[in-house]
Amino acid sequence: MSEPDGGWVVLFSGGKESAWALTRALEAGRDVRRLVIVNPPAGSHVYHAPARTVTRLAATSIGIPVVDVTIPAVDIEPPNISAAEGRVSGPAGDAEMEPLEAGLRTLDAELAGGLTGLVAGTVESDYQADRLRSMCESLGCAFDAPLWHAEPSDLLEEMIEAGLEIVFVEVAAPGFDASWLGRRLNREALAELTELHREYGVHLLGEGGEFQTVVTDGPHMSRPIALEFEREWHDSWGRLRITDARLEASATEDGDPGSDE
Repeated sequence: MSEPDGGWVVLFSGGKESAWALTRALEAGRDVRRLVIVNPPAGSHVYHAPARTVTRLAATSIGIPVVDVTIPAVDIEPPNISAAEGRVSGPAGDAEMEPLEAGLRTLDAELAGGLTGLVAGTVESDYQADRLRSMCESLGCAFDAPLWHAEPSDLLEEMIEAGLEIVFVEVAAPGFDASWLGRRLNREALAELTELHREYGVHLLGEGGEFQTVVTDGPHMSRPIALEFEREWHDSWGRLRITDARLEASATEDGDPGSDE
């Protein structure tokens, strides 16, 4: 069945779930017109933006225009968080969703043919999925969460097999050390991550905040991102301080034998 005129938008953080959800949407033939980058306040319980410079470079490599949504800081009680259920609820969570809804309404008015649907990389958060679905219903558009309730190990295997270059930019859980910062999530790292899951209960996707990632290359990107960085370690957690990030030349630009040049 063909889709009506209009366009899809994708919530895009530059991390592995949003990159894979975008890839899946493009493979499914979605006409993705915009990447929505949410700029959250410090300590956000709903959104994560681990390396914004890398996120913007990734968007440039993807070649889809970006729309920014800024979430203002709100002076209210923190939400209730249940890592086991993957759910965030309460007034703080709702307040962080309101600017996104306003941004989607603006896009619905601006896009030729309106907003056909929203794609999100949510996997386990009932609150986020329910809230996004509710927003889409009120806008009269579709909601697509292609990773929803997927088995974490299967999901990571799919990402690795597809060629996503996933880099750890923050870790904060037992079993991690500074060597994980800047490391690529390949099959060797996945095997070690599985051991951390068995020994310490670390979620394989980092859904409990155990780690954050960025994607520096993949089938959805025309050019890979090169990173230079320093590691910052603070007793039991650490993060990358990215000192330089740039798009590398594509294989075609380098004179790849498979090109027409």
